[in-house]
Amino acid sequence: MKLLGIDIGTTHIKAGLFNKNGTLIQLAIHKNQNYVNKQEHTYYHPNEMWKVVARAIREVARDQQEQIASIGITSMAESGLLLDPKTGDYHSHIIPWFDRRTEPIAELVEQEIDPVEHFIKTGLRNNYKHGLAKILWLKQKNPEYLKHAKWVSASDFIAYKLTGKIGTDYTLAARTFAFRIDQRQWDAPLLNHFGLSTSLFPEAKPSGTKIGEIPSHDFQSIGLEKGIPVAVSGHDHVCAALAVGAIEPGVVSDSIGTAETLVGAFDKRALTKQDYDSGFNFGCHILPNSLFFMGAIQSSGGSVEWLRTQLSDESLSYEEINTLLDKTIKKPTGILYYPYLAGSGSPQADPNAKGAFIGLQTHHDKGMLLRSLLEGTAYEFENMRRAIEKLQEFHISTLVAVGGGTKNRHWMQIKADVSNCSLSIPSITEATLLGAAIAAGLGCGIYKDQKEMFHLISRNDQVVIQPNQTNSKKYKRIFEEGYMSLQQPLRDFYKKNL
Repeated sequence: MKLLGIDIGTTHIKAGLFNKNGTLIQLAIHKNQNYVNKQEHTYYHPNEMWKVVARAIREVARDQQEQIASIGITSMAESGLLLDPKTGDYHSHIIPWFDRRTEPIAELVEQEIDPVEHFIKTGLRNNYKHGLAKILWLKQKNPEYLKHAKWVSASDFIAYKLTGKIGTDYTLAARTFAFRIDQRQWDAPLLNHFGLSTSLFPEAKPSGTKIGEIPSHDFQSIGLEKGIPVAVSGHDHVCAALAVGAIEPGVVSDSIGTAETLVGAFDKRALTKQDYDSGFNFGCHILPNSLFFMGAIQSSGGSVEWLRTQLSDESLSYEEINTLLDKTIKKPTGILYYPYLAGSGSPQADPNAKGAFIGLQTHHDKGMLLRSLLEGTAYEFENMRRAIEKLQEFHISTLVAVGGGTKNRHWMQIKADVSNCSLSIPSITEATLLGAAIAAGLGCGIYKDQKEMFHLISRNDQVVIQPNQTNSKKYKRIFEEGYMSLQQPLRDFYKKNL
């Protein structure tokens, strides 16, 4: 029995075939090509995206002798398009989460809502990334686009292409800014206020719930038999957190790429003004009766790339960075780096925040600069960790790290030292894909229940890094007396002067 996961990412589309115990059997990765038009708007072409997905499925599934039991799809959260479910025609291209054409629309939305009241309903702050702003932009451009159409995420679109059925899951619905996570339904009064209707959206269901089945033998050419259930598994970061077991208080997922994202789970409850003030985003979790919190460092791995460029060392590989750090002191540098090259995220969200190095001296070389940069991203993650501990009233003792940044062993040790937490690096190489596959397996009845699923998914083969207590004590003082005490004065200075 095999489970198929599909991941529609910003830069790549992946398909992975797994055993029921989570072992990866086959993997296909292809570029997810985007385009920029004359107005400098970025988009994905729906037909091209589907062709790439079909190709990836064919590569992992065509020669399999054993029936695929279920298909789960995950994707980047806020990307979507207008689709006519009766004809299959699309009324827009797929607008990615990062396209900024909707910024003026988001500013208008801000004037029409109470930010705190709306946050308590949706778990989100108004942002150009969300589906509502994209829909209103399309409506402004041509109201005819909305006729007979539904707004669907990239995951929903691929599920439709596979089954002919329209549906979405709670985690992706919640990223539209038009879905009430407290009631698990579309916000009709809000939509009516903007001249929209709930009929513009597909039915939202729990993550992993069957949307439909492979309808005929037409898909045999890519390895799919009639009757295989297809599910929308949900938000990519939440799928990854599910796969690595970051699903209970005290354990959080730390996804480290260009940006860095912290994700954790907690029991469903009403959100409050305190949650709003925390700077974190919240949403429906894949697991029933649970919510997730999410915070981000906008430029984590991006800071490393920036330094490589500035030092004219673009060819510096992960291995070479580790070698350079091998020759550098293994204790705090005393340098403070603020990783705000692209603004700051939770808990002090500020798109205008500026990055900074403080405490440089003539003896600081390339290796010291690099180590201090890694320390700075670890300090900022500690800022998030402490903020969510205070908000949720539980202690976070374990970080489960995934992503490209885990290849840097020095960075991982620094993160463990700064947080004084155990840091676990699972052997799972495709956590998002696995999360998509097992969420569908759970929702489609392949697993009897959550207990069986987590029992079968082995996480024993992992690297666990314990904090160096000597370094942790030093980092604690530097973080509290240096990093945090100087952070706000720096923000205030740049806000007033630049």
